[in-house]
Amino acid sequence: MFNQLISKEKAISVTGLGYVGLPLALEFAKKFRVIGFDINEERVQMMREGIDPSQELDRDVFLNKDIVYTSNFEDLKQAHFHVVAVPTPIDEHNNPDLTPLYKSSETIGKILKPGDYVVFESTVYPGCTEEDCVPIMERLSGLTMGPDFKVGYSPERINPGDKEHTVEKILKVVSGNDPEAADVVARVYEAVIVAGVFKASSIRVAEAAKVIENTQRDLNIAFMNELSLIFDRMGIDTNEVLAAAATKWNFLRFSPGLVGGHCIGVDPYYLLHKAKELGFTPQVITAGRRINDDMPGHIAKRLVQMLIQAGKNPGQCKVLVQGITFKENVADIRNSKVANLIRELMQFSVNVHLVDPYASPNEVAHEYKLTMVDQPADNYDAVLVAVAHDAYKTQTPAYFKTLMNGAPLLVDVKSIYNRTDMEKEGIGYWRL
Repeated sequence: MFNQLISKEKAISVTGLGYVGLPLALEFAKKFRVIGFDINEERVQMMREGIDPSQELDRDVFLNKDIVYTSNFEDLKQAHFHVVAVPTPIDEHNNPDLTPLYKSSETIGKILKPGDYVVFESTVYPGCTEEDCVPIMERLSGLTMGPDFKVGYSPERINPGDKEHTVEKILKVVSGNDPEAADVVARVYEAVIVAGVFKASSIRVAEAAKVIENTQRDLNIAFMNELSLIFDRMGIDTNEVLAAAATKWNFLRFSPGLVGGHCIGVDPYYLLHKAKELGFTPQVITAGRRINDDMPGHIAKRLVQMLIQAGKNPGQCKVLVQGITFKENVADIRNSKVANLIRELMQFSVNVHLVDPYASPNEVAHEYKLTMVDQPADNYDAVLVAVAHDAYKTQTPAYFKTLMNGAPLLVDVKSIYNRTDMEKEGIGYWRL
């Protein structure tokens, strides 16, 4: 299979051209013939024009690549090595929503041929690929995994907004349903991943490795958030405590904050789902998720307390929130906990204005029913900086004072600013 792929006798398909699938497809297209498939024709047309709908890639990345973009699944028949990189979100009850993955498995099953390979990149719970996806493909294709087609799992490790750790520079975990499959999958990825590959012993091990990567980060941040809750009650600056503790060589430096996005705030629920299915309720993971999910409410209530302490009626106050994307310097608003924070403020009848240099107003309105303003006003009772965009890091005390009326208040969720500088200028300052 590998020799036929590298000679371009056979092609690779990538299903799902989002922030994971598109960079990978373009990387494959340096060495292989690639078919990029996405169900959204509008996005497909943008890619044909050299535009990344996720606003992660520059136009020159699209140049001189052996790739065609399509929204017609019939075109996938031309490929023999299929990569699936669709989203795996959670629903409103924090349960895994595998609809995109199941639909992709159905699509692949309809065009699967004897000898084909299928590699999944989407984050799932251990066992999902072989127990959930493979039966769908077998049913629709009439083929059997093993003798008829091979399956692999290679979890994505894309970090949105990171221009240094790009897809080819991140070590790739690979696996297969048998040793032959694992070897072929490894060779295909090795051809484009400069950092190399790590061959896991099984698909289930690779699935488990992926889901615990972000669960570990979630728990570390939850610990920081819990510390911030404790230290706030003590009148101690958490950031100063962490700076002092970090002077020890083996202290792991994490920071408190909002945990959203489509990885850290989502992946633990996949592991929780599988554990509960097996009759086990994890205590630590559950507690970490609860702490992090409660942070938007905590921050909103803390700001309301500050307004009251300043002699203001929250119901008559106007607050500017800077930042709605799930992390700094990206356009992605999926699972943004800033939206939760804004809704919490609105529960107190606070009038909220929202700005963000990266987010699409249309997407924010569609996803969260929130309206962004074009430009901030100049009579806010408080400003809340929720995302550490580079554009916000240079904002000065003088600038914030131009935005606010008497008794100005600044909530610095990401600890961007110097407390002393703000307080010298008469700005009431609080951070996690």
